[in-house]
Amino acid sequence: MTRADLPPRETRRWVASRKACVVRAVAYGLVSRDEAKDTYGLSDEELSEWEVAVRDHGEVALKATVLQKYRQP
Repeated sequence: MTRADLPPRETRRWVASRKACVVRAVAYGLVSRDEAKDTYGLSDEELSEWEVAVRDHGEVALKATVLQKYRQP
């Protein structure tokens, strides 16, 4: 994975594959958490939610319909 594989800065529609790409980039040290948050306008909570979803349930959990299922009330 390289920086060329990352979604464009102006990404506004976050499909599961783009979320997974950002999570992998942070996990592999390609970009820092702060850089990912700044680049994509993500909150710490949002990025953390993606990371936990991948860790606990795999990348399929990043789909919007599945994410709602795994969120705690």
